[in-house]
Amino acid sequence: MKIEATLLGQDLARSGEEAKRLEDAGVDAVYSFEGSHDPFFPLLLAAKETNRVELGTAIAIAFARNPMICANIANDLQLLTGGRFILGLGSQIKPHIEKRFSQTWSRPAARMREFVEAIRAIWRCWYEGEHLEFRGEFYTHTIMTPFFNPGPNPFGAPRIFLAAVGPRMMEMTGEVADGIFLHPLNTRSFIDEEALPALERGLARSGRVREDFEVSCQTICMVGANDEQIAEARSKARGQISFYGSTPAYKVVLDHAGWGDLQPRLNRMSKEGRWAEMMELISDEMLDAIGISGTPQQVGAAIRERNGFADRSSLILYDETGEPGTLADIVKTAGEDS
Repeated sequence: MKIEATLLGQDLARSGEEAKRLEDAGVDAVYSFEGSHDPFFPLLLAAKETNRVELGTAIAIAFARNPMICANIANDLQLLTGGRFILGLGSQIKPHIEKRFSQTWSRPAARMREFVEAIRAIWRCWYEGEHLEFRGEFYTHTIMTPFFNPGPNPFGAPRIFLAAVGPRMMEMTGEVADGIFLHPLNTRSFIDEEALPALERGLARSGRVREDFEVSCQTICMVGANDEQIAEARSKARGQISFYGSTPAYKVVLDHAGWGDLQPRLNRMSKEGRWAEMMELISDEMLDAIGISGTPQQVGAAIRERNGFADRSSLILYDETGEPGTLADIVKTAGEDS
């Protein structure tokens, strides 16, 4: 199992240094995300400072862009990283697409499928000389003159991973993508009973098997050197889980665990700015079903056990130890006997 980490992005100019620190800690992949900064720019700095880890976006918001833009950026980053780039895309939710990005929202699973298909058509044009003639329901790409064609990439096409929560998006991901990012708001029962069967259905439609596909399970890890630090890490994670739980699109996970009634309540409270009160609604049962807590060694061992189904575990780390070697300890323990 590969262990993955995320650039925190607190200091954009130091993204390269941060990526190097993560590489030195032993992780296998480093991701940026679309938060207060663009997700692609930090990877330019990370590419210069690292030489082993995979670099990717987890995620870039697809519907804020178009397939040609993403195909171009991904091709460039694949070249600059020496073939280490993963294009991770996600749909976001309707209010953000329409009100933050002023873009169109409709039928997200169908639109994402076509988004990926369009990117691949563009790459076939560049890499194989195929005439660009992509005409879909949502996207049309039919012009590619030599001036705008970068030609074949010596490192091949980047891999495309998609973020998915609901079964419909998961099934489509299994059909068209190279891998999936399972959202941090997950439980093992939801993964076993909903996510993996949906992926298998999609893989079967594409004529592929599970070995042809990579699953990255994003997992909330609450780490401390003692009980007091672990309790503080758990408290901070409650806030993140309550925020995730307030999102209507993620209710499917709560429904599966019998917590569905909590989602509209959290949603109302979020609109009223009652963030501290929202945290109090996240029980220990929920916290332990969704995340992992303990010392670095305990968390590493639990990652190996909980995510044994996955090819990759992406750590969402709440670290209260204050020790620079915490991540390395987790990675080392997670890799033992694997």
